[in-house]
Formats: sequence, structure tokens, C-alpha cells
Amino acid sequence: MNLYERYRPQTFEQVIGQDKAIRQIQLAGRTGFGGKAFWVSGPSGTGKTTLARIIAGRIADEFCIEEYDSADKLTAEELRKIDNEITMYGWGKGGRAIVVNEAHGLRAPIVRQLLGLLERIPSHVVIIFTTTTDGLALFEDCQTDASPLLSRCVEIRLTSQGLCKPFAERVRAIAQAEGLDGQPMTRYEQLARDCRNNMRRMLMAVESGTMIAE
Repeated sequence: MNLYERYRPQTFEQVIGQDKAIRQIQLAGRTGFGGKAFWVSGPSGTGKTTLARIIAGRIADEFCIEEYDSADKLTAEELRKIDNEITMYGWGKGGRAIVVNEAHGLRAPIVRQLLGLLERIPSHVVIIFTTTTDGLALFEDCQTDASPLLSRCVEIRLTSQGLCKPFAERVRAIAQAEGLDGQPMTRYEQLARDCRNNMRRMLMAVESGTMIAE
């Protein structure tokens, strides 16, 4: 398992630099996360998939979480299967969760099919979309109006601002724990800038030995 997955936050408290987004998620979840759809957008490597998995884990055990690594995998047939299965309760916690990553790849026919599904999400089901594209710009390329879809979701936007120092500190701590550290903090801050505050890229660099002392 690579470092990014091994050290992926498992709780909201462990997520770094996204306090506003977490407050929004927790407010939305005061009455429970089930019966809702979330739209999580933001720059690459800032925590979209991590937050989606944490939300999913609030109501569903791991084996009751269906995750699509890209919207291309969400075909009409898959949606029909989801529609049939979400009425059934999961095991353990009893809930079910569907996570759709790279949601900017959704196409017009799938969006139309999704609209009906999002209107009747059972109280034991949560659906989470993640994308690196914000707001209504999502469907500009295919001339599809995103408003009906987004209006059915709780919109959460992650930031890349103010992440340089906390990301540098976190990555250095991981490098030290893994015996891959040999550089001063200023070098980690430069790594954060070089990687545009992308935690995944930073940890991949550490894993390749970039920060080991020469």
C-alpha cells in the first residue's frame, strides 16, 4: 500500500486544512447523512475522496460502500442496478453508500437518469460525487445544464489556500515515521509549492526518496 493510502485520514478530525468544508458537512449531517447527496469539489490532492469515504463510513460498513473511480463507470445499466439495490439495507451499520469520483465525466443521459434517483434516496443511503471542477462549469463541454443535478446535492468546495505549511508538517512527520526524511522544513514547504498543495503528489515524492539526505 502506498503512503497516500496508508496515511489517509479516517476521521474528520484528521483532515488537514479544510475546516470550513468539514463544518459544512457536519452541519448537513446533523439530522443524519442518509437520504442525502453530496457534491465535493476542489483542487486535486486536497482531500475530496478522503472526505467522501469518511462521509460514506458514517452510515455504511466498508463492504456496503460502492465506489466508482470515474464517472465513465456509471453507466445506465449500473444506475439501474443501484436503483434496484438501494432499497435494501446494508449489513453492520445498516446503510449503503455510493461514491462517484471524477464526476465531471458525467454525460447528459446519465445526468437525466440521476435526477430521478436523487429525488428518492432512501434514509439509509448516501450518494457522494467528487470532482476537480467547480459549480456549473462542470458540463460546459457537453452543453448540459448542471443546475438540476447540483440543486439536489449539498455542495462542498475544498480549498488549496493556506495548505503549504500544514501539508509540509504532515508530510515531514510521515517521512520521519517511514525513515525517508533527511531535509529541513523549508524543503518540505518548497515541495508543497512545487506540488501545488497536492498531498498525494507530495507523498509520492517522499516515497520515491526525494527527501532522503544526500
